[in-house]
Amino acid sequence: QVQVVESGGGLVQPGGSLRLSCAASGSIFGVIAMDWYRQAPGKQRELVAVITIDGSTVYADSVKGRFTISRDNTKNTMYLQMNSLRPEDTAVYHCNIRTYSIAYWGQGTQVTVSS
Repeated sequence: QVQVVESGGGLVQPGGSLRLSCAASGSIFGVIAMDWYRQAPGKQRELVAVITIDGSTVYADSVKGRFTISRDNTKNTMYLQMNSLRPEDTAVYHCNIRTYSIAYWGQGTQVTVSS
């Protein structure tokens, strides 16, 4: 069975950094892209970053220049390096592994940016 597990969240001060990890286990076939989403209370779910199988990346304007998405295919792991964090970055961050037929979601990891 497939498991997708995020980790690396926590409490950080504004201007600080965190690195989120998304580890996938099990057999996942036909991967198209991997995404990071975030959901803050009372807010719409937001697509934060995308990395495709060929390595191309897309970022939300709100995080462009501050966040970097990457992957390590040998470890079946995706990362989101978050720098210069702001209070508005506070949210539950979810990993999504997208295939042709199904999307696999992790349970989420909480990121809180506060003084």
